[in-house]
Amino acid sequence: MYKRILLKLSGESLMGEQGFGIDPKRLNSYAMQIKEVAEMGIQVGIVIGGGNIFRGLSGASKGFDRVKGDQMGMLATIINSLALCSELEKMGVKSKVFTSVAMHPIGDHYSPSDAIEYL
Repeated sequence: MYKRILLKLSGESLMGEQGFGIDPKRLNSYAMQIKEVAEMGIQVGIVIGGGNIFRGLSGASKGFDRVKGDQMGMLATIINSLALCSELEKMGVKSKVFTSVAMHPIGDHYSPSDAIEYL
């Protein structure tokens, strides 16, 4: 059995049937499944996308500055991360958001050693 896994969640999958945003039922379902894995003693790291809210590449094709579009996509990822973190915490699962850019107090700046320590 694995001791630690890295789960990649597509932001688009959080839309569920809605076509945009975060479907509360889908979010709850993901959190329940993650909780089940964590209760088996497996450490779970999660990388989540933001495509349900904004895609940097498609923003660039619509006239947004490419860098600004990518930054908007990163913010969408943070929104999804906070939603999943909140849902997990409601279920009693400890969770923490790490960000690629400094965004304290929203999340801690990512470092591999801090992330592993938190697991």
